[in-house]
Amino acid sequence: MNIFEAYNKTKKELESAGIEDYVFEAKQIIKHITGFSNSEILMNYTNQLTEFQSNNLAAIIKQRAIRYPLQYIFGEWAFYGREFYVGPGVLVPRADTETLVDVCLKYLENTENPAVLDLCAGSGCIGITLALEKAGAAVTLVEKFPEAARYAERNIKRLGADNVTLICGDVLKGEANDKNYDLIVSNPPYIPKNEMKTVSPEVHYEPETALLGGEDGLDFYRAITAEYKKALKPGGMLAFEVGAGEAAAAEKLLENAGFKEISNAKDLGGISRAVYGLKG
Repeated sequence: MNIFEAYNKTKKELESAGIEDYVFEAKQIIKHITGFSNSEILMNYTNQLTEFQSNNLAAIIKQRAIRYPLQYIFGEWAFYGREFYVGPGVLVPRADTETLVDVCLKYLENTENPAVLDLCAGSGCIGITLALEKAGAAVTLVEKFPEAARYAERNIKRLGADNVTLICGDVLKGEANDKNYDLIVSNPPYIPKNEMKTVSPEVHYEPETALLGGEDGLDFYRAITAEYKKALKPGGMLAFEVGAGEAAAAEKLLENAGFKEISNAKDLGGISRAVYGLKG
């Protein structure tokens, strides 16, 4: 079987398994098993797969057919142009979250040596990206669960983010809220309890603790707004990722807590994905 045949076979099998983005995933899988870039695949599409590559392809397709996340299969995933280690026990980085990073970087443009706190950090993709994109930033990650914190620790080392500190602690208990930060950012669990049964099959492989945001999905927004406002410098920003349809409620929480200049930013799908405000 050559590369072109393998690509078509992969597309067909992923489509049969009900995977919506089967064309994109087929390309990613072929790149993964061959080690080729897109252009190299086009130049070498008649190359025969080795026995190892064929076996690897079959194993990946089998795992995807039961909707095991592709990101977990690969053990890494791209976020904001960098590869992050991911796997069971940690939330998969999503392109939607890059909207939140954009909001934060824009706010930090005119701040020298900012202090940043990333709550519910998971793989660390938000905080590490901010540390690497903003010169002079000092970033603290807070993650409760050791399984997820291990990925954050590995990503700090992998990407050489020497200006990032990881704390294994409970956000809901006010961990690291005794300092002054220019920016506090969080992509907390935000799926309402009644929506957990309707999420895609892949999401069920991710840790529920990184997904479930209480009865209405807003538990962490309430707690973080109440517990961490005091940890912001005057004029400092609190920024959240929110689920579809949650922006208005998150904005109201910030308004009730006395935040100013409250706004939101849409992701590439047109969904209000980041909500933010400044401490008055």
